[in-house]
Amino acid sequence: MVRHFLQRRGRPASLDRPAILVLTPLKDVADCVETCCALLERLTYPHERISLGFLESDSSDQTYETMLSRLPGLNTRFHDARLWKHDFAYRLPEGTHRWDPNIQTARRAVLARSRNQLLMRALGDHDWVLWIDADLIHYPPDIVERLLATGQNVVQPHCVLDFGGPTFDQNGWRDRGRLHLDDFRDEGELVRLDTVGGTMLLINADLHRDGLIFPAAPYGSGHPLARKGAGEIETEGLGILAHDLGETCWGLPRLEILHRRF
Repeated sequence: MVRHFLQRRGRPASLDRPAILVLTPLKDVADCVETCCALLERLTYPHERISLGFLESDSSDQTYETMLSRLPGLNTRFHDARLWKHDFAYRLPEGTHRWDPNIQTARRAVLARSRNQLLMRALGDHDWVLWIDADLIHYPPDIVERLLATGQNVVQPHCVLDFGGPTFDQNGWRDRGRLHLDDFRDEGELVRLDTVGGTMLLINADLHRDGLIFPAAPYGSGHPLARKGAGEIETEGLGILAHDLGETCWGLPRLEILHRRF
């Protein structure tokens, strides 16, 4: 679908800019909600063109209640803000760290389902979907404008723990997972990727409408871009699926955003 944005006489120019849907899955991030909301409120993109959607799942803390308390304020500052709850009855095995390789398929399958649940509930007549994780601690206020300016339908910035440091979100890669965005800082402002990460990810909403979702089971077994094995899951699976839909994934190695430390 081709959409045109023409300023109408007597209508604020901001209302003719693309409508952005910011989506954030939530789990055990009660201590991140204040920073998450503060960063959203700092965005320079017209707030009347931004809708917010949150879905909380399986938290053992007060994530849902904490975010619920912020909704009235967010609704006065943005076009709208909505929160849903949907549990998947999934908890990390006791004594297991979230990065344990033995649980990644199960953990990320639930995250993929959470993202898809949120997407299906929140997506309306929006032009772009911007996925933002709740545990980011810094990104530029003009991040929306800078991602849109690339002109690409699937694009992510570079998530790190320290400016100039190694890539933190290693789900965006090339060459079957051997190369990440920190390998491409000298390649240019915009580089091709085979898969994407989800700490922050901009997607043309029509691609989601056309079936670009987050695979909750490994996708792309035998695909020339996938790593050896059964296929890719969640955001990496979405990257492979995007290629099958005729799209290219892109990354911005020099546009860095910061993730909190665990």
